[in-house]
Amino acid sequence: MSLRKTIETEYKNALKSKDKSKISTYRLILSSIKDLDILNRSGPNKKDTDDNDIKKLFKKMVKQRSESIEIYKKNNRTDLLQVEQNEYDILSSFLPKQLDDEATKKICEEIISKLGANSIKDMGKVMGELKKQNADEINFSKAGVLIRQILNK
Repeated sequence: MSLRKTIETEYKNALKSKDKSKISTYRLILSSIKDLDILNRSGPNKKDTDDNDIKKLFKKMVKQRSESIEIYKKNNRTDLLQVEQNEYDILSSFLPKQLDDEATKKICEEIISKLGANSIKDMGKVMGELKKQNADEINFSKAGVLIRQILNK
């Protein structure tokens, strides 16, 4: 089943169970997907929205939610924090699980040794290879920091 169909099914289930937080989150997701559809239909590169496009959208939305969560934690806004956390959890459930820091570091070290990278100038090559091999499982902002640490040793 496509990601879009799964989301629509979950939305219908949330409507049946009258779970207001899930209903609003799924409406937000479906609205964002429709915006993406419109964007993909217009312009020079017309195409249908596929699962990869939706995953990219989810990654962006998850990143926004995590930034908001940090801000709400700093400012002791538990009411807003709970809403953002619920949206974050639902969005994250549709994405592949991210590797932890230890596994990410191990993969980065393997790629660095495979490519023979030895200075910060090689960072672009390492990141490119990392994106080719592990695009869905790695948080690239964390990976960038780890690669810098390894290359600066």
